[in-house]
Amino acid sequence: MTNYSPLRYPGGKGKLAGYVASVLSLNDLEGGHYAEPFAGGAAVALELLMTERVKHIHINDIDWCVYSFWKSAVHHTDDLIALIDSTPVTMESWMMAREVKRRGATDNIVASGFSTFFLNRTNRSGILNGGVIGGLEQAGEWKIGCRYNKDDLINKIRRIGMYRSRISVTQLDASHFLGKHMEDVDAKCLIYIDPPYYVKGASLYQNHFVHKDHVALAEIVGRIKKHSWFVSYDNVAQIRLIYSAFDQEQFSIGYSARNHGHGSEVMIFGPGVDRPERIYSSKTQLKSFKRLNVSAA
Repeated sequence: MTNYSPLRYPGGKGKLAGYVASVLSLNDLEGGHYAEPFAGGAAVALELLMTERVKHIHINDIDWCVYSFWKSAVHHTDDLIALIDSTPVTMESWMMAREVKRRGATDNIVASGFSTFFLNRTNRSGILNGGVIGGLEQAGEWKIGCRYNKDDLINKIRRIGMYRSRISVTQLDASHFLGKHMEDVDAKCLIYIDPPYYVKGASLYQNHFVHKDHVALAEIVGRIKKHSWFVSYDNVAQIRLIYSAFDQEQFSIGYSARNHGHGSEVMIFGPGVDRPERIYSSKTQLKSFKRLNVSAA
């Protein structure tokens, strides 16, 4: 399985790309647009674009760190590559990247984007606030550079730059993105909404939600009329109840940030969205969906 994203992302849904491609096909959405309001690593979006399943992708993330990386990769490709190529993968570089992140939004978007990239590739599970692989003393079995193959990563970023005319990058909150922003996007578009997890979001994401945020998002999603959509979440009773008006199915997929186990997820589908009966969740195995009995939540 090819991974088109240069980012490692906790809970990344790259393994769902085959399934999402099937959703596109079943709903006559191939060759249209594809949007992610919580893009993160954008692995699904990039695969759909680079395998020509869709003609344009919309990558949005309110997190400045994530946004600055994608803005740099798409629109300042050569500058970002030059930084990656010239920066040694050392603890000194890690300290500098961490300091850039701590300072927050700056006018130098490439420096911010690079700091996000560097920390993502050198921190445990790709978590920006996580510790460096191998520890500060680099005494662990795995060292800081074990997930930092410069040549491979540079090639991925260079390829992203080649698609810049077909990639839109924004930094909007979900309500604005799903509302006013999407009004101008062609109706032939699938929106994949992958918000911060309900239970472990605070430990995985910089911009995590509390309960009222999840409720507010569900209300916004429920008002989408122009486009087809689906949502994925951790499979908890609160989420199943919030989205009880919509069809739901559960599945399992593996995550490195979850003790190398298989996380139970729930998929929520917008009205009229046809979907396949099975999901590609690994290279060799199909994981069956199980329809949820929401009334028993």
